[in-house]
Amino acid sequence: MATVVLALGGSLLRPEVEERRDWLREFVAIVRDRVSSGDRIAVVVGGGAPAREGIEIASHSIDDIEHLDRIGIAATRLNATIIREALADDGIPVSGSIPRSVEEAVVDLERRSVVVMGGTVPGHTTDAVAIMLAVNSGARKCVIATKVAKVFSDDPRSNPDAEPFDCLTLGQLQEIVGPPEHKGAGSSQVVDPVGVDVAVRNSMPLDILDGRDSGKIRKSLEGEEFEGTIVEG
Repeated sequence: MATVVLALGGSLLRPEVEERRDWLREFVAIVRDRVSSGDRIAVVVGGGAPAREGIEIASHSIDDIEHLDRIGIAATRLNATIIREALADDGIPVSGSIPRSVEEAVVDLERRSVVVMGGTVPGHTTDAVAIMLAVNSGARKCVIATKVAKVFSDDPRSNPDAEPFDCLTLGQLQEIVGPPEHKGAGSSQVVDPVGVDVAVRNSMPLDILDGRDSGKIRKSLEGEEFEGTIVEG
């Protein structure tokens, strides 16, 4: 039996409508299969477009980053509820509520095979929450499923010469993402620097992949070779 923490980018819930429905069905099947194999799965869901849109609207009248962060956290908890209810409807033994802290999630994971949560406190992205949960639950790794294929040396959207990486050390990843500073409400990077710092200090392995392809999530959770970036100590 293994424990794995999976960070799902909120953007994965916002493709075209039909694709979104198919993706969610496939994701539920993946979790069901891992639970049947004896694994424990913790899922931490990001806010995606609803978070960014809400923060953008509020930013015209709210200056305090902490208050804007709380809007983003609310969006993550909504997305987490979508995932939790889909898993529960399939009969998967998932926690009965959305934990509000890493500590609460650790306790729930001892009681149930699956825990689903969103953000916790201002200043911590869901990437950071997922990596903290992986450390505190004794997980074998943390999977970061987002909408990018791999980690690149630079932003490939602005630099066509950016180099993709199949494998990195945690230290190399930290050099790429920069110092562990909160970049502000609604910001988006391949992996949050605060979370990377937690992974470095605790030698937590990371799998970084494009979660829009649910097959890559399945392969990572099953310990098979997948297309993405493997980050180890």
